[in-house]
Amino acid sequence: QVQLVESGGGLVQPGGSLRLSCASSGSWFSIKPMGWYRQAPGNQRELVASITSADRTNYADSVKGRFTISRDNAKNTVYLQMNSLKPEDTAVYYCNLYLGANWRSIASWGQGTQVTVSS
Repeated sequence: QVQLVESGGGLVQPGGSLRLSCASSGSWFSIKPMGWYRQAPGNQRELVASITSADRTNYADSVKGRFTISRDNAKNTVYLQMNSLKPEDTAVYYCNLYLGANWRSIASWGQGTQVTVSS
């Protein structure tokens, strides 16, 4: 069973920055593509960024140039550096495996970490 724990969320003013972390206890971590996702109230969960085992990254258009996904396989951790935050970035952020176009089939999610961007 995949066990992932997200942390690093909080309240930040527009234009501010946060760094989210996602720790896993699985030995599989280093060979799996990972993704960061978010869900705002009343909205469907969406993919924010993904990273392959070879560190190839991809981003949603809404966060390109502002967010950076990275991973440290030695620590079984994936990060999301979020800069120039906007109120519309407010959401619960989750990490999980990235299954390409099938990511919506993922049934098990962690508790996520709340990010609130507000003045």
